[in-house]
Amino acid sequence: MKQRILVTGGTGFIGSHTVVELQNSGYEVIIVDNLSNSKADAVDHIEQITGIRPAFEQVDCCDLEGMDAVFAKYPGIQGIIHFAASKAVGESVQKPLLYYRNNLVSLINILELMPKHGVKGIIFSSSCTVYGQPDVLPVTEEAPIKKAESPYGNTKQINEEIVRDTVASGAPISAVLLRYFNPIGAHPTALIGELPNGVPQNLIPFLTQTAIGIREKLSVFGDDYDTPDGSCIRDYIYVVDLAKAHVIAMQRILDGKQKEKVEVFNVGTGRGLSVLELIHAFEESTGVKLNYQITGRRAGDIVKVWADPTLANNELGWKAETPIEDTLRSAWKWQVHLRETGVQ
Repeated sequence: MKQRILVTGGTGFIGSHTVVELQNSGYEVIIVDNLSNSKADAVDHIEQITGIRPAFEQVDCCDLEGMDAVFAKYPGIQGIIHFAASKAVGESVQKPLLYYRNNLVSLINILELMPKHGVKGIIFSSSCTVYGQPDVLPVTEEAPIKKAESPYGNTKQINEEIVRDTVASGAPISAVLLRYFNPIGAHPTALIGELPNGVPQNLIPFLTQTAIGIREKLSVFGDDYDTPDGSCIRDYIYVVDLAKAHVIAMQRILDGKQKEKVEVFNVGTGRGLSVLELIHAFEESTGVKLNYQITGRRAGDIVKVWADPTLANNELGWKAETPIEDTLRSAWKWQVHLRETGVQ
């Protein structure tokens, strides 16, 4: 009997890639997604890649009764990977209540339902935004949690506390908090990738849409930061490498190999790249020139952050292995595929 895993936000960017890796590793997957920032045909594409069609339920995680019904329909779910959340830093500054409602209520509902339905563990999709602007780089899991720079970042901090407090209360569950850095790229088949609804809030889809002519130009938010070229620095990780970290962490939970009831791991490459360096790497690796302009700083942006992934490397046996050039080529291949198939 295959172990059943529920993936919330499973038709989204990171979620869909994680479903592929879970199915390739022999898990049975149930996807829950409200399709607020993704499309249902991701399920078809997952099936094309893996030969297995995951179960899919269009439910909002903020709907407690709806989620309860999902657990009842699929008894024996052993683990949850919780991606479902609003995730754009800039938008969260403009619409804080939307972010607090979506991101907090969804997690609270799931944690409430886990003991009722005998679910052992949860992997929470956290973020390096919880560190704010770190004092020391690269940043380790021991770095202090600083005041968040955006409502989005604050929801990740609060959600980590909610998980810890729930486990500490004696709830019969365990958790792994994965703090991602900046996931980019697309599956090598170009059948799934990052396709936000409307104007992209994240750098890479906006970049590839500019490169193919959908957007007129790419804005680089600020060139006067305290970095070598003045643009913000991030740790860009290939989404497939990131997805594999979830599979390893889930197996660790189900095998009872956690050293603590709540574990935290940074999931990054350990290398920081500036926005301008990333643009140049894209141009060099694809041969495509980008129309970009420097504009003013954006509210909520951290100046520079990259991971020390030593703990995940040593404890999980996981490592980000894909070169940035391959990652950027995969993102471009995905964008070209979207054009060829008439999606955009």
